[in-house]
Amino acid sequence: MRFSESQLALPLAALFVTFFVAPLSVLVALSLVTEQGGNTFTAVHYIKFFTDSFNYSILFETLLLGLKATGVCLLFGYPIAWIAARAKARWQSVLIFLVILPILTSVVVRTFSWIVILGRQGILNQIVLGLGLSHEPVQLLFTEVGVVIVLAQVQMPLMVLPILTVLTRVDTNLADASRALGAGEWRTLWRVTLPLSLPGIVAGCILTYSACVTAFVTQTLIGGARLIYMPLQIYQQAIGANNWPFAAAISVIFMIAVLALISLFGMFGRRV
Repeated sequence: MRFSESQLALPLAALFVTFFVAPLSVLVALSLVTEQGGNTFTAVHYIKFFTDSFNYSILFETLLLGLKATGVCLLFGYPIAWIAARAKARWQSVLIFLVILPILTSVVVRTFSWIVILGRQGILNQIVLGLGLSHEPVQLLFTEVGVVIVLAQVQMPLMVLPILTVLTRVDTNLADASRALGAGEWRTLWRVTLPLSLPGIVAGCILTYSACVTAFVTQTLIGGARLIYMPLQIYQQAIGANNWPFAAAISVIFMIAVLALISLFGMFGRRV
């Protein structure tokens, strides 16, 4: 008995509708009801969000945080992927293992480890004090700099792996031809390798950005109560204030904003 393509796709479609479309529909519907849970639909929660500049600042800071962490991941992740792509098979396996090693560890464990590293008595501060770069411990914990550092380390595999996949498929004869025509290593990298790896860069930026802006555990534990981002704001409204409709409205707005930026990344990738 043979099945058509549409019939084979039915289980996946049912799974998609059950675990994605249905919960998302419930979330949107919840954001449109009153705080008392009435049957009437209203946009008061969206009006409340857009008429409060504090909410604007949280949304902007969260989106900007994702851009900063993604930029750091790209800055350090591309050289790692480039080195791994050019390494021999044995060393390439070692580098890939080191890249994916953070994924094999719980995000909570990694984050608490970074709390120890970034603390006033942590390794980084000991190095800074030992080198005489500062006379007192540097404040890294509960700062945006610390959040960006931890997010970059935690989400680095999402940037390196797509770029590495693309780089390994690039024909090495192109780089040899570039050098034969008189181009140096840097010019070959800038004019040949980098343009050919742009699909991997775009894919890595999309994955990394999506993970960074929604990293509730990392943002909360490293940022603390001083830094409030959208995931923490949603949690406080839902659990702390017990205002689930407003939390749902914030979630919908946050999701649309993230999807808009991801769409820009996708448009850039298609244009390239």
